[in-house]
Amino acid sequence: MNRLSGGMIDRNQTIHFTFNGKRYQGHPGDTLASALLANGVQLVGRSFKYHRPRGIVAAGSEEPNALVTLREGARAEPNTRATMAELYDGLVARSQNHVGPLNFDLLAVNDLLSPFFAAGFYYKTFMWPRAFWEKLYEPAIRRAAGLGELSELPDPDAYDRGYLHADLLVIGAGPAGLTAALAAGRAGAKVILADEDFRLGGRLLAESDLLDGAPATEWIEAVKAELESLPNVRILTRTVIFGVYDHGIYGAVERVSDHLPTPGGAVRQTLWRIVAKRAVLAAGATERHIPFADNDRPGIMLAGAMRAYANRWATGPGTSAPVAIFTNNDDGHRTALDLIARGVPVAAVIDARRGVERQGDYRLLPEAEVVGTQGRLGLHSITVRTSRGSDTLQVGALGVAGGWNPNVHLASHHRGRPVWDERSLAFVPGQGGPGGLIPAGACAGKGSTAEALADGLRAATEALAELGLTAPTLPLPQAEARQGNTAPIWHVPGRRRAWVDFQNDVTVKDIALAHKENMRPVEHLKRWTTLGMATDQGKTANVTALAVMAELTGKTIPQTGTTIFRPPYTGVSMGVLGGGDTGAHFRPRRLTPTHHWAKANGATFVEVGPWMRAQYFVRPGETHWRHSVDREVLAVRAGVGLCDVTTLGKVDVQGADATLFLDRLYANAMASLKVGMVRYGLMLREDGSAYDDGTCARLAEDHYVVTTTTANAGPVYRNMEFARQCLWPELDVQLISTTDAWAQIAVAGPKSRELLIRLVDDFDLSNEALPFMACAPLTICGGLRARLFRISFSGELAYELAVPARYGHALMARLMEAGADLGATPYGTEALGVLRIEKGHAAGAELNGQTTGQMIGLGKMVSSKKDAIGNIMSRREGLAAEKRLLVGLQPVNAADTVVPGSHLFAQGAPRDLAHDQGWITSAAYSPHVGSSIGLAFLEDGANRMGEVITAANPLQGSEVAVRVVPSHFVDPEGGRLRA
Repeated sequence: MNRLSGGMIDRNQTIHFTFNGKRYQGHPGDTLASALLANGVQLVGRSFKYHRPRGIVAAGSEEPNALVTLREGARAEPNTRATMAELYDGLVARSQNHVGPLNFDLLAVNDLLSPFFAAGFYYKTFMWPRAFWEKLYEPAIRRAAGLGELSELPDPDAYDRGYLHADLLVIGAGPAGLTAALAAGRAGAKVILADEDFRLGGRLLAESDLLDGAPATEWIEAVKAELESLPNVRILTRTVIFGVYDHGIYGAVERVSDHLPTPGGAVRQTLWRIVAKRAVLAAGATERHIPFADNDRPGIMLAGAMRAYANRWATGPGTSAPVAIFTNNDDGHRTALDLIARGVPVAAVIDARRGVERQGDYRLLPEAEVVGTQGRLGLHSITVRTSRGSDTLQVGALGVAGGWNPNVHLASHHRGRPVWDERSLAFVPGQGGPGGLIPAGACAGKGSTAEALADGLRAATEALAELGLTAPTLPLPQAEARQGNTAPIWHVPGRRRAWVDFQNDVTVKDIALAHKENMRPVEHLKRWTTLGMATDQGKTANVTALAVMAELTGKTIPQTGTTIFRPPYTGVSMGVLGGGDTGAHFRPRRLTPTHHWAKANGATFVEVGPWMRAQYFVRPGETHWRHSVDREVLAVRAGVGLCDVTTLGKVDVQGADATLFLDRLYANAMASLKVGMVRYGLMLREDGSAYDDGTCARLAEDHYVVTTTTANAGPVYRNMEFARQCLWPELDVQLISTTDAWAQIAVAGPKSRELLIRLVDDFDLSNEALPFMACAPLTICGGLRARLFRISFSGELAYELAVPARYGHALMARLMEAGADLGATPYGTEALGVLRIEKGHAAGAELNGQTTGQMIGLGKMVSSKKDAIGNIMSRREGLAAEKRLLVGLQPVNAADTVVPGSHLFAQGAPRDLAHDQGWITSAAYSPHVGSSIGLAFLEDGANRMGEVITAANPLQGSEVAVRVVPSHFVDPEGGRLRA
């Protein structure tokens, strides 16, 4: 390793890592990038489009080039910035985006074809011939697209999410952030200090400046120790604040164990939702480069990054050869001084300004520019143009200092527009940004350490005053106060390509071409050239590009403007955004009250929205799911079946105006519903389409229980609340969802009354006392309060028995025990579907948002005597004249299968859209009919009974001849359910 003196690494320990299969050494405190440079590795990747060799450019999250894949197998993580990856023993990394070895990428041939890949080529090239898109263009683009590769294996790590609240959130732990956090912490405010680095200090860690005559690290450690001692301060290192959202909410990702070989028992990352009353943005600034001919070779990097690697990580720029500095400001000279102090030979400082003076013992070339470089896989020499002519310098690295851009991103996330600061030649946060967010330090254009310290205290004082707290007196350390004196030199004109966006291969010529093709607005420029659309979001490139476009248009940079800043500030993994919600935890699961009973009794479960419902119950000897479903269906038709229907939405509606309220919601009349009765109801959308169906039971004059479909339980309740609060706030009505409060069991079949008689307490279940569509509160099993509804989804004599949810499990067990001699059989959703198709009941497949009441055979239910949501719109000509009606279908050959989704055609008609006469919505095998059956919407269906038509399934290339029949396959007269 080629190590310099000093640094903040632990030289007492040596750790090993591999890059592209080769073994290297490093020390604790290193990043992968600093360790690679210390081992003399400059070539780390390839550019996206031209596959040009790329080296490390920066030292932080702004890095555009050094994207690597960390780890192996299921834990492989592509597109990780080597500059942000902490080194640990056994780390495995490999370069990406190349075919063949890194130093001999076969796709580098793209660079030879660069004239064909100029800005906007993808908008102009792949339009013709049209037939080439699917067979040639798209496959080739997909093979070449992307940078890293996913392992496509399940992620074995755990992620977490959490919520934090603070009086003051301080974003960034540099001089401004530390000062702000210390002042707020001493004032007693609840403070969160977050920084993306694994050490506090920010830019101070990269500098050699003194604070109060001592190394800055001493001040940092003293502040850190005090902050850690304060119970009202929480420090989050390795945490990036990636977005600012409404109401003082900030998104943050903490890399909890990314610096370890494996997380062990810890989570890998945590997604924090931070709610802060005020925030101080002390995110610092990012150095920009100066484009010149062939400025993208490995070994060319930002001068500030070169200084950071020397001061913090005790490494040079990956070469023992002399280095040069190209600058338009005093900061480049600081880099030269620090490198010389560390023993790095500096060949020259090339300063583009006039009248500059040498600040140390090095060669100075004033009024000079770098106009070319040489070296294929690494920098060998540079060509410098001075007032006296050209000169060639043999160097192994070049540091470029083009000025600093304040990190205004978070201050612009609410479409706040940054403003141009002529003094610093950069954009700084403007007005109209997120409320309560106060920029400070370098982020606000205060570039010197002294200015940053003072500005951090100023921001904290302002935030504390708004919180009603008084800022304490905080003596600030003495620090340097020098300015950068940046000259407005944005690029070096030349004939060869000068790179602006390193990752996406955008050059000055590309920007000029965009200008010629009238893609001059910045949003058009961005999309035409892909400028700033890479993983670094153009942090080192965008302002330079705007300056180039401004030069071409004759406008100023602020007149040219900026693009819209959007979250995330840096890349965020999909895993942490999901919070570890994978597999069974992908989303919250709701379990029915009888779930554990069903599981113990052989149920196979299926996801129904958020619910886990029993799909069918397997019994010994049953080898196929159809065997179980057929048995369950026949048991309901012949005896008695039990099904948990708790998932149906239940809304309790009470109040003096409850009747009027429901009458306005339902398309059919509810005002005439008597106490103790239930009515089937249809809800329409505002446009007149069928929305949801269910029942409305009247328990008292001012008390109703409304049921909805499982899928629409949430939306219906939400819309009912909207109607109550916004449409008719004058009505005296209250709503509450009781879906989870009551367990509800369907008891269906000709023996259902006989079974229930054994459970109810002294209650008459005869037809005369409890007719079809009646309801009643009662008690069962010796005093347990319950509700009984005589309604049927199966077409059989049926009831739904509701008890408080905690008794649902026991109720199912009691029903099974009491009905053992009656053949009581539990049935699941598959049998439920068969039963409802046999009876012709519409369900979710028929109520898909495209159908009307008339189409599902309920047109007469839509009252013309009252107003209700959607009633008037349902009478529009286009809906009222709809001829596609719900019918039943039976295959001509009983062995054929009716496939839902198939389209219907008259026999012999062409299979095209013009001759399409409808589609099949639902289908199932009916053990009652002895064949597959289906429900469908068919053109003029009511007048085509007995006709044979074709059901075409183009996806599977099959066709079946089916006969049109009534939608009621079982008991069309309805005698069974009224028995």
